Amino acid sequence: MTRRLISSNSTFEKVAGYSRAVVDGDDIFVSGTTGYDYAAMRLPDDLIEQTHGCFRNIAAALAQAGASLDDVVRVRYIVTRPEYAEAVFPIFGEYFATARPAATLIVAGLLQPEMMIEIEVTARRRG
Repeated sequence: MTRRLISSNSTFEKVAGYSRAVVDGDDIFVSGTTGYDYAAMRLPDDLIEQTHGCFRNIAAALAQAGASLDDVVRVRYIVTRPEYAEAVFPIFGEYFATARPAATLIVAGLLQPEMMIEIEVTARRRG
């Protein structure tokens, strides 16, 4: 089995010494991902937009690894305020209606104050 690194081409990855995702055999580990819009080079200031952006960025990394959101087996959500949970739960259900991964929600601060949510996933390609 070979190990492969996937990058979002963010300069921060090199500075901080991490990859957007690591593929190890059939397992895919996607780093904590924010809703940063790489096309517009900005972070939306709306929680709902950031959440959808997280899923877009994660889906892009998974696609590079030959997988999709339906292959996710574990997810960790980090939100910066407890009251955000009610707003984002239906979005989680929308993206994970098929996968239904094991999940954890954590309330904690994120690197930049404008970040409201970060999502980390583990997926397994099915043979």
